[in-house]
Amino acid sequence: MRIPALQACVISCAMVSAVFIMTPAHHALAQEGRQGFGGIEAKKWVLGARAGFSPLTQSLTDDDPRISSDVGPLVNFQALYSLNTWLLVGMMLEWERHGFDIERRSGDLDLGHQDTVSVLPTLELRPVRLGPVVPYVNMSFGVNVNSFGEDSGNRISPSNTFAWRLGWGADYMLNRQFALNVEMGYKHNDGHARIDGTRVDDWNASSFGFLFGAKLFF
Repeated sequence: MRIPALQACVISCAMVSAVFIMTPAHHALAQEGRQGFGGIEAKKWVLGARAGFSPLTQSLTDDDPRISSDVGPLVNFQALYSLNTWLLVGMMLEWERHGFDIERRSGDLDLGHQDTVSVLPTLELRPVRLGPVVPYVNMSFGVNVNSFGEDSGNRISPSNTFAWRLGWGADYMLNRQFALNVEMGYKHNDGHARIDGTRVDDWNASSFGFLFGAKLFF
């Protein structure tokens, strides 16, 4: 069953909102010394493991016939180091998969699935800490390594592309070493593909990502 991207976004936003509604923010803000500029101690390593899902931001191609996509799984690992109390640098590794169909009146034709592995050098800003809640924003630039598994008999080879990712989220600190995490992000993955040797210049697999997981601080 295909899930529209807009519906997935609405569901995810509702889930993230619920997390913050359940957070005793008013109590956190009242804790003396627990808020201020800077959301992390300097010279700290942060290791994160998250999983979730990602809808594409648009149709894979604008050409006829129309190619539709499913909402695919998403896995993300990160390792960051805090240079000071608000700036971190490091690396992010992300994998996602999307299935694609050609939409036809006689019934959809399953093309197969595309796997994307993204290698992403990353900068992250943590401007403030609000009790146990630490909001942040990060930006990454790197490369998307795309591959395709065919089910239709057509040979499809998507290009590797320049990756640009913008993410925003929050950690809920359970203690000084461990936090729960939610994050949303946009990742640019726009290139071309060859289908049975014919080049298709419009092949856009850019996506939104919705991640849930945990982080370790040491």
